[in-house]
Amino acid sequence: MKSDIHPHYRTVIFHDTTVDAYFKVGSTIKTERVIEFEGQTYPYVTLDVSSHSHPFYTGKQRINIQEGNVSRFNKRFGHFVQKREEN
Repeated sequence: MKSDIHPHYRTVIFHDTTVDAYFKVGSTIKTERVIEFEGQTYPYVTLDVSSHSHPFYTGKQRINIQEGNVSRFNKRFGHFVQKREEN
């Protein structure tokens, strides 16, 4: 195995700015920013979305009900068929 070809793996602090949550995770991400966290200095990366703020993980996701082709057709054009049957 070749030496010095793998990225440096270290503990990094990720900050979800949407909900102001901090995560201490091992990562190979490169960053020049640092933060003081729990008495130690760690590399620091900001995030817009994480599992604490994404609608899928928070349970606030809207679910669209999939309808079949016939149901969708009747919804769009059903009033034409009803008028024809009445006459």
